[in-house]
Amino acid sequence: MLLNYYSQTKMAKGEKYGYKTAILHLAPFKLSGKNVCPKATTGLGGCVEPCLNTSGRGQMGSVQKARIRKTQYFFKNRSGFLWELSREIEQLKKRAARQGFKFAVRLNGTSDLSFDRFKVTGEYTIMDLHSDVQFYDYTKVPNRLENKRKNYHITFSYSGRNAPECAQAMKAGVNVAYVFKNSIPKKYNGLKVIDGDKHDLRFLDPKGVIVGLVAKGLGRKVNKSGFISV
Repeated sequence: MLLNYYSQTKMAKGEKYGYKTAILHLAPFKLSGKNVCPKATTGLGGCVEPCLNTSGRGQMGSVQKARIRKTQYFFKNRSGFLWELSREIEQLKKRAARQGFKFAVRLNGTSDLSFDRFKVTGEYTIMDLHSDVQFYDYTKVPNRLENKRKNYHITFSYSGRNAPECAQAMKAGVNVAYVFKNSIPKKYNGLKVIDGDKHDLRFLDPKGVIVGLVAKGLGRKVNKSGFISV
């Protein structure tokens, strides 16, 4: 399976909002030998070291190896990868419907790729083939905010070094996610902050807010990082 179909995680919190959720985890940045995070920032103040790749089951060696294998599969056989991904989405959305839920998919759990532009067949993308599924992602790539698809919602993310782009995104009506060290404030930089850890269904968030997330995995142990706000 390429997708993780959760029953007991933050993703499962979406069930009380009527959604079952699946997520795709690839090996972030260059862990697989290929860069899947084009705007990742390294070194002091960057997002690579505190990446949520190591949160939860991501701390397990077997999980990391699986993510590397999936990423290598994507680059070696993108067509086969996308076809398999589409088949899994078809199966899981039917399972969610049988259980009485709507279905949502986050394709960039630990990556930042333009799945809305990759063709599965002919001129059709994953989003085209599954117009009845709600897709959503976080991104640090500004031009991905040009997306106009009704079934694909994008939240911009602070990288530690992209404050101007975050300001532009907010001005354009796009919410921006910030990671905080220990707790989520009610306001940050004069803007309202919502608790993004209550659920992962970012397409349900009000507009014009900062999405606050608490640092996870190794991010909780990083003492100095501009990526993580105090």
